[in-house]
This record gives sequence, structure tokens and C-alpha cells, in this order.
Amino acid sequence: MAFGIFGLALLFALTAALYASVGFGGGSTYIALLALAELDYRALPVIALLCNIIVVTGGTLRFQWRGLIDWPKIWPILLLSVPAAWLGGRMVLEQQSFMLLLGLSLAAAGLLLIVEPFIKRAGSEDPLDRRWTGHRLFAPATGTGIGFLSGMVGIGGGIFLAPILLLTRWSDSRRIAATASVFILVNSIAGLSGQLMKSGLSSGGEAILAYWPLFVGVLLGGQIGSILASKALPEIWIRRLTALLILYVAVRILWG
Repeated sequence: MAFGIFGLALLFALTAALYASVGFGGGSTYIALLALAELDYRALPVIALLCNIIVVTGGTLRFQWRGLIDWPKIWPILLLSVPAAWLGGRMVLEQQSFMLLLGLSLAAAGLLLIVEPFIKRAGSEDPLDRRWTGHRLFAPATGTGIGFLSGMVGIGGGIFLAPILLLTRWSDSRRIAATASVFILVNSIAGLSGQLMKSGLSSGGEAILAYWPLFVGVLLGGQIGSILASKALPEIWIRRLTALLILYVAVRILWG
């Protein structure tokens, strides 16, 4: 492993701190770091999804305590995304297909991180056409598609959901962050369940035990990020630096 397990754990802790400070889990960056470390591709989603769960659990609880989670409004998004994430986790992919899908997903995630500030501004002035964004099937369809992809590649999906909700002016930015946190949590749990059922509990358990320092790292990093709330570095720079890493890994996967 290029980084060494404890070096990788340090990078995971930093990632968790940065993402927790802005309401995300960090799954896309965990996957990127694991891909750079050249781990067995079958272990990547299991490790990344479990890290997501550890980080966003605390954030989701804090959002709930602050009354920012609108459950009646959220459930249509979650309705089909959870079984879709489980089904995505159950999908058996050959290494070449998985890495292609992962590379494309990371590229999309990186680009969304770059353009999200512009999406916020556009969403505040000119929301998407309400003829389809206001349709009762819009939320379930969006959740289903993102959930299925999340389960397959080990990304919680909040990085895709949040820009869509911002652009459609679904709610204010704090409630969208809370919604993304809940979405990441439940879909990561469902996706991890599917991944473990696919690989077998013994195989998945071995991966978890072998890389336990990563989980300790994200636990500590997530708590630090929540406390500091990214005071040391503006959110826009966190997103840009993260986007560059994700895009770099995506290019390496797709053209390496």
C-alpha cells in the first residue's frame, strides 16, 4: 500500500473532518484514496460506506436536534432510494466494469463540487422548470437513481442529491444539508448491507478488521470537523481541493 495503513488513516481523518464540517460523509474521497492505495476493488465500497455511516451518524443527530430534518418532506426521496441502494450493493461487477463506473462517478462528483457554488446562485434566481421538478414522481425517481449508484460504487449519494435540491430550490441550504446527511446515512446502511450480502459476511468482516485504523480515523476526524465547523478554511476551498483530488483519481482510473 502506497500510503501505509496509518498514513491512509490520517488522510481519512482529515477527509472526515472537512466533510463533517459541511454536512457530508466523504464517501467519494474515501473511494478515491482507496483507489490510489490500490486496494482490492471489491473491498472499496464496504470500507467507504462504513466510513460514511460513522461520519454522518453524528451529523444527522445534530440536524435532528436542531429541528432541520423535515421528515414528511424527506420520505418521498428515501422511499425507493433505500431498496435501490441495497440492490446496487448486491450487483456483481467485474473489476473493469466497476472501475469504469467508479471513474465516471468520481468525475461527476468532482465536477459537481466545482459547479455547486454556481448552482446555488442559479437556484436562488432561476429554479428549474416546476412542471417536472414539482411532479410527485420527481423526488422518488431522483432518490432511486442516486441510491442505486450509491450502493454499487460505495458513495453515499449526498454529493449528487444536494446540487439537485439546491437548483430546484427544494428548501433552504441548511435543510438541504440535513436532507443530504439523512440520505447518505440510510443509503450507506442499505448499500453496505447489499455489499456484505454479495461478498459474504466473512469476507466483508475481514476487510473491516484489516482496515480498522481507517474507521478510528474517520470517527475522530468527524468529531473534530463537527466541532470546528471548518473555521480554518472556507467551505469553497474545501470543495475545490476535494474536487481536484477526486478528478485526479477519476482521470487515473479512466485513462490509467
